[in-house]
Amino acid sequence: MPLTSADYAAIWLTLKLASLTTVILLLIGTPIALWLSRTRSWLRGPVGAVVALPLVLPPTVIGFYLLLALGPNGWIGQFTQALGLGTLTFSFTGLVIGSVIYSMPFVVQPLQNAFAAIGSRPLEVAATLRAGPWDTFFSVVLPLARPGFITAAILGFAHTVGEFGVVLMIGGNIPEKTRVVSVQIYDHVEALEYAQAHWLAAAMLVFSFLVLLALYSSRRARAGWS
Repeated sequence: MPLTSADYAAIWLTLKLASLTTVILLLIGTPIALWLSRTRSWLRGPVGAVVALPLVLPPTVIGFYLLLALGPNGWIGQFTQALGLGTLTFSFTGLVIGSVIYSMPFVVQPLQNAFAAIGSRPLEVAATLRAGPWDTFFSVVLPLARPGFITAAILGFAHTVGEFGVVLMIGGNIPEKTRVVSVQIYDHVEALEYAQAHWLAAAMLVFSFLVLLALYSSRRARAGWS
């Protein structure tokens, strides 16, 4: 049985959500990971624990507290309502916020490991050449940490694609607005439409395999070059 228009809409929304979430996570996750890899502050432990929380918390717990915070009685919801923006629950923006929080460790931790592996020697050499912080980052840190950025982008994108509990709690199940692939599969199963559920589930299975294959292939290639 071919995919329906609702299936294609869910796929497009999922890819859009995953792409935007990955870009945002790379932008905000880079300074967090760089700080965690360099700092000796006592805050490193608490901040690292907060970043890693989605690894151990059930998605429904994260989704529940985000639902409260983004809702009409939550502090974020009251702030957005005061700005005339309404609430962010059951909206694509709410999905993005939840996805950024839920997928953060999958981006920050590979970047943190990549930055830590660089060591201090290249930075010291750049400093002796009077390179500024931005020049050092773009000319030294970024090229050396490139494998970490590739891994972070792949894992962040793939993890966002596979979300279910968080997006269902925050976004609900609104066609072409918050209904992503995982929720669409759930709908098909609830309606006993197993053939259509199989098509989408098989697509997710193939996608996950290709992501892992690309990730391990890139790691093997880097090991061969080193």
